[in-house]
Amino acid sequence: MGKIKVLFVCVHNSARSQMAESFLNQLGGDQFVAESAGLEPGVLNPIVIEAMSEIGLDISKNPTKSVFDLFIQGRIFHFVIAVCDGANAERCPIFPGITKRIGWSFEDPSSFEGTHEEKLARTRNVRDSIKNEVEEFIKTHQLFSF
Repeated sequence: MGKIKVLFVCVHNSARSQMAESFLNQLGGDQFVAESAGLEPGVLNPIVIEAMSEIGLDISKNPTKSVFDLFIQGRIFHFVIAVCDGANAERCPIFPGITKRIGWSFEDPSSFEGTHEEKLARTRNVRDSIKNEVEEFIKTHQLFSF
């Protein structure tokens, strides 16, 4: 049985998609393999790195990748999950094969304002919401085999 391949996409591949990728790779056991990419790859968000390190996940060395590069390479994914708002999710390319597109809308940590602690608190909320969605995704899809 092969692994279920999942691509998480957001705008910059700097926060939400990186968190989702880390959670699925950590929690999905040997049934899932996750990657992430962005529409306009940027730089990892340092507050997201901090929020993830608080729960023992180090994403500080993760590269940011372009969803279009993966598309051009002909990469195949069973699921492409957009973790940005709907308007940006519509900009994702359609991957070939049996890909199922899913949309999970989360606030963008790069848009948070306030003190460092306020931004970190809001980022923790996004992190925990993403983790919950990933856990539900695993429960729903772990019986499928590709």
